[in-house]
Amino acid sequence: MAEATSPAPVRVLVYSSDADTRAQVVTALGTRPHPDLPPFDYRETATAAAAISALDAGAVDLAILDGEASPTGGMGLAKQLKDEIDDCPPILVLTGRADDAWLAAWSRAEGAVAHPLDPFELTEAVTSVLGSRSAA
Repeated sequence: MAEATSPAPVRVLVYSSDADTRAQVVTALGTRPHPDLPPFDYRETATAAAAISALDAGAVDLAILDGEASPTGGMGLAKQLKDEIDDCPPILVLTGRADDAWLAAWSRAEGAVAHPLDPFELTEAVTSVLGSRSAA
């Protein structure tokens, strides 16, 4: 009889220069935001260099980038990552306002959610970006 194994966690990078924003994302999504998804394992980073390093290493399944981060904004970082990393994982950008969704599209991000963060909207966007893949 085959032994049941639990699915590998979804490795989520949360980039923001603001620790409160990073905490809001992690709190809003929790450890398992959707029953069809494996548990989430978060890596928080405050610098673009650390985010790039993690993505270069292939240690990320989903990147959530704060478009309002300073000095490197998440939209510019998303564009750079999509241009430079082969097989770049999906990216969700946190925008300053809903009207900035077009900038997130320009950055080639798969999704965008506006500040202030709504946990339900963020969870829906993350689930959509990940395609509600089955945990099987």
